[in-house]
Amino acid sequence: MMERSMQNLPGKTAFITGGASGIGLGIAKALLGADMNVTIADIRQDHLDSATAELDGGDRVLALKLDVTDRADYARAADAAQARFGKVHVLCNNAGVAVVGPTELATFADWDWVMGVNLTGTINGIVTWLPRILAHGEGGHIVNTSSMSALVPVGGTTIYSSGKAAVAAMMECMRPELEERGVICSAFCPGAVQSNIAEAGKTRPDSLAETGYAEADKRRQAGGNFAHLYQTKEEVGQRVLQGILADELYILTHSEFLTGVRERGEAMTAAVQTQLPENPEYKATFDRLFRNPAITDEIARQNSIRATQV
Repeated sequence: MMERSMQNLPGKTAFITGGASGIGLGIAKALLGADMNVTIADIRQDHLDSATAELDGGDRVLALKLDVTDRADYARAADAAQARFGKVHVLCNNAGVAVVGPTELATFADWDWVMGVNLTGTINGIVTWLPRILAHGEGGHIVNTSSMSALVPVGGTTIYSSGKAAVAAMMECMRPELEERGVICSAFCPGAVQSNIAEAGKTRPDSLAETGYAEADKRRQAGGNFAHLYQTKEEVGQRVLQGILADELYILTHSEFLTGVRERGEAMTAAVQTQLPENPEYKATFDRLFRNPAITDEIARQNSIRATQV
């Protein structure tokens, strides 16, 4: 039977988008430290140059300039990674941008830019890499960088949280499809991390420059620097490595979100119309729609992990 987990990492190769700074660089450092080869793909050449120096991995590191919204560019980057390292086993769809503020201020360009990178960029990663990973038959692991904003969405984050919720749901759907074929899928949902996402506007294309958030961004930037409160890229990189090694469906970081996650689940549970009688025929006919076995398995997995930590 094909190995279902990717716990045997040494010598294998990872492809990480947004890999030259912040979370992506933290993941690259952790996976390189686990004796993997890493390809860091990023839209900013200056970040690629500094990340290559920081990683100091020699021939085990390949830096590629990539716009994840450009499908032809993505295919070229995938070809280059395979030409260098051969088979790629771990895909980290991590590239991301953000705008925040009142929903009524958002322009079409605000929506298109954030969704184009965060959601379409992730889709491009899946469509480009999944057939290649399945073709080599050695199994793999896909990590989508979502956010705690996907699990605890709050006002003022409509565009960002919507896209991040989509990439988390992507992993929940793909997990039961692909696990038995040797490809594990994980949703990485971090809280605040010391990263360069606040500078993402520097890579915003001119065609999508019209924004409703210019004044909101100025006020946010004038509000102070809270980076000292955030986790480091190294901390979250190690968390992703831990999640890959444990085959976790949900790779979460910050304990401060526990109440919000619990309340959201309780609110949904309370909203289910249990006072209405079930239709046995409907339930039997569409049984596969009413629960996701990957989520059931994750409950057991997390309980087992917690038991070993006591």
